[in-house]
Amino acid sequence: MTTAHVDAATAALLVGDAVTAPSMHNAQPWRFVLRPDSGALALYGDPQRAMTRTDPDHRALHLGCAAALFNLRVSAARRRLGARVDLLPDASDPWLLATVAFDGTCADDGDRDLSALHGALRRRHTSRYPFSDEPVPPAILDGLRAAARLEGCRLAVPDVWHADTVLSLVRDAEHREELDPAVRAETAAWTGAGPDGAAVRRDGVPAAAFGPRASGGPAPVRDFGRAAPVPDRGWAVFEERPQLALLSTAGDTPADWLRAGQALERVLLQATTDGLATSMTSQPLEWPELRWTARDPLAATGHIQMVLRLGYGPAGADTPRRPVAEVLETG
Repeated sequence: MTTAHVDAATAALLVGDAVTAPSMHNAQPWRFVLRPDSGALALYGDPQRAMTRTDPDHRALHLGCAAALFNLRVSAARRRLGARVDLLPDASDPWLLATVAFDGTCADDGDRDLSALHGALRRRHTSRYPFSDEPVPPAILDGLRAAARLEGCRLAVPDVWHADTVLSLVRDAEHREELDPAVRAETAAWTGAGPDGAAVRRDGVPAAAFGPRASGGPAPVRDFGRAAPVPDRGWAVFEERPQLALLSTAGDTPADWLRAGQALERVLLQATTDGLATSMTSQPLEWPELRWTARDPLAATGHIQMVLRLGYGPAGADTPRRPVAEVLETG
């Protein structure tokens, strides 16, 4: 196998695509290092961007970094650079999440499938708006299940009873957040806007991405406006029965989280390619006792890593991204 030596300019292009990934509160908790001797890229988690109250074990941080890793694979395939990923390569350094080496043999069906997702990288945005009542066709749901399986994960569409249970857990988590000042402070630190409504930082969730307040019932998305109220935000009625999907893994280790993050981004990009709007609902997963209840009661094993909401509706607002020069270094 021929190794491709990725230079600084190419690494910047790859990382520029990688950082379009979603992450909890858009904290963007990743750092890339180009190894000049080998042309490989190392992906590190950034503990300074961790949610110490709601993500104490860094599960969500791993998911976000792994989503960026998947985008890196998509970008490499688009440039005909086969990416060889080694997860958690150094047991003595738990913040080194992956190393990626490249070669010039990107030609198989798997790489072509990755390359086909490239156009969705910058079109995928979390939508906190109401979706229509139009059902997602079974064929599209089957394709999303297949996308998760390609990354070693399971995507399940809950029945009505299970979906209602998950939505009740979302409301339970919201109440717990209201009663926990540390959670409220953590959320407030990553949300908000300046006096004119514009984003005031290059990360976090700006007011423009909050979406409307829910009228006539609870919303199936996190309401960041509770932590950072915005005047004239508007109201809307959300769908009565959201189309949910549950992403799960057999285990619950850091390696499983990294697989789940890649599966999550593959599903989101495929959904975007299929014309769907998407959002993620992680609140119940941030409380251990609620996370266990969210699992499929008919499955003997499995750990829910993310709750997704799928449907047809407005695309989400663009959210700021840290510049590549801030997240990529040579060393």
